[in-house]
Amino acid sequence: MRKAIHKTLVIAFVAALIVGCTAKGEDPGTEFSPQMYHSTAYEPLSQVVDESQGDWLDSNPEDGHGEFYNSNPYNAHGMTMREPVEGTVRRGKYLPYRIAKDSVAQAAGLINPYEGNPDIIPQGKALYDRFCDHCHGANGEGDGLVGKVLLGIPKYNVGATKELPAGHIFHVITHGIRRMGAHGSQLSEDERWKIVSYVQTLQNQ
Repeated sequence: MRKAIHKTLVIAFVAALIVGCTAKGEDPGTEFSPQMYHSTAYEPLSQVVDESQGDWLDSNPEDGHGEFYNSNPYNAHGMTMREPVEGTVRRGKYLPYRIAKDSVAQAAGLINPYEGNPDIIPQGKALYDRFCDHCHGANGEGDGLVGKVLLGIPKYNVGATKELPAGHIFHVITHGIRRMGAHGSQLSEDERWKIVSYVQTLQNQ
């Protein structure tokens, strides 16, 4: 008899537990450690310090003070987005290239950091062979395998193309021009300048 009662109580308890944990409508039910997967939503790109504005959230009433929804109590000064350490620069050797695609004239004034350095030419050629040869050809005459199909690819050592400055060439490699696609996402700035150095040798051949 006692075993039957005990068994019945256990079943009833388990059933009540299952029912109690069931979510219905806006009721999320009973959750285990909800703070582990329901994080407080902070607005990272703005910082409101006036507690009289906006929504108020008191996640821990026992501490005697609430938290403004846009202030993160876990960061210094309630900041929701930490500022980088003073003097921090982006990873990589160069700062981002920010000259707009249509600003070719502005880009023309850029100076090739490898200008006059013949030791960089073999590296530029290796990159040229991999990314440019198929259209521009081995000697920059527009006779690569793809260039023969597309047609109209100018020779590097003829006409206005021969006079293009290093900055212009770098800008075109970065953003593309007409049928030529942009290569800025495929080549680092350093690699693009190395290609420019090699292209300049083709201009003067």
